Amino acid sequence: MLQEIILAGFGGQGVMSMGQLLAYAGMEENKQVSWIPSYGPEMRGGTANCSVTLSDTPVSSPLIDEPDTLFVLNRPSLEKFEGNVKPGGLLLLNSSLVKVEPQRTDLRVLKLPVDNLAQEKFGNSRVANMILVGAFVAITGAVSLDSVVGALKKVLPEHRHKLIPLNRQALELGVELAQS
Repeated sequence: MLQEIILAGFGGQGVMSMGQLLAYAGMEENKQVSWIPSYGPEMRGGTANCSVTLSDTPVSSPLIDEPDTLFVLNRPSLEKFEGNVKPGGLLLLNSSLVKVEPQRTDLRVLKLPVDNLAQEKFGNSRVANMILVGAFVAITGAVSLDSVVGALKKVLPEHRHKLIPLNRQALELGVELAQS
């Protein structure tokens, strides 16, 4: 199994946390992993993306030119990275913020209004990213939901561990939406 992933959005949307979460979940399952962050010149509100590789064999290069999966949390990220995804790859799209259609017709696309769903279901739009991670887990099986939930303890600072049940609910909603 080899899953190369690019996650992209604005700073403050939890892009780096999503990438770290997937990398730690992979480590929990004894997979070979890499995680490389990339920030725009601004912090909150600027562009942010990261690359994650999950593999059963050693990762030869952490750099990803053609991801298997692309997480898009905002329109600029769709415009920047859509063309790089492998044909037949997976595009997970936050349709709350991305109001344009992807240009590619050779991708599997799952559009979810995750910002809206997070606010409606949980009263907290900050877990929108976890809905997309849950969908990714359900579609790809690259890591298990239990490993992702376990990795939350490593990604979230200890004083935020009280938010793990909320994050788990958001992950489970993503799984449910991807399976329906």
